[in-house]
Amino acid sequence: MKDKRILVVDDEENILELVNYNLVQEGYQIYLASSGKQTLNKVKEILPDLIILDIMLPELDGFEICRKLQEEVVTQRIPIIFLSAKTDVEDKVEGLELGATDYLTKPFSPRELVSRVRVILKRLNSKSSKRSKDHFKYGGLTLDLRGHRVLFNGQEVDLTNKEFDLLNYLLDKLGKACSRDEILEKVWGYETFSSIRTVDVHIRMLRKKFTKYNIKQDLIIETIRGFGYKLVCNNNTKIKS
Repeated sequence: MKDKRILVVDDEENILELVNYNLVQEGYQIYLASSGKQTLNKVKEILPDLIILDIMLPELDGFEICRKLQEEVVTQRIPIIFLSAKTDVEDKVEGLELGATDYLTKPFSPRELVSRVRVILKRLNSKSSKRSKDHFKYGGLTLDLRGHRVLFNGQEVDLTNKEFDLLNYLLDKLGKACSRDEILEKVWGYETFSSIRTVDVHIRMLRKKFTKYNIKQDLIIETIRGFGYKLVCNNNTKIKS
């Protein structure tokens, strides 16, 4: 865990110093950038394990950086935590829909940021070392855990990191009701830090992918009002593993 490389991006020197200080204390290797172009160059140079990214940056903003990283196979799986003074719900939703793993607003607690970083990296490490099966098949849907890919009837489904993790969890709980708190804890690893809104946003994103790739002909995400969600089979879909 302590050999993980983290790229911190912000155009405010005091923020860079604060985040750098707290993460160095945890033993992480920290790299800094203060502009959009510098960020993209640093990513290519060091291929970080995680990026902490401001939104309002010179040259390219954080949203555009996130889009560009999602376009490249080698960088699209890097977890991104947005750290921004933009507090509107619309900005948070946009960041998550672009594929960010998390969104933290300024002013922020360094302790909370470190905790989120620790949890995300721990989960990444756990996912890479504790897989007992490489493939699961659900009707026309194939989940490739080792390759971190999803196929539906042979067509590759474009999912963000968290969409993949969420789908994996819901498939594991197929037919069972999952509360928002449970999903937040199991998929994000937080019990108190993150927001229930995060779960709802990602469910909405996943439903859009179900519609886009016609996955809903086999699987449907049901809303359990006031509680959470449940993934169910549609039309007696045959489930294999």
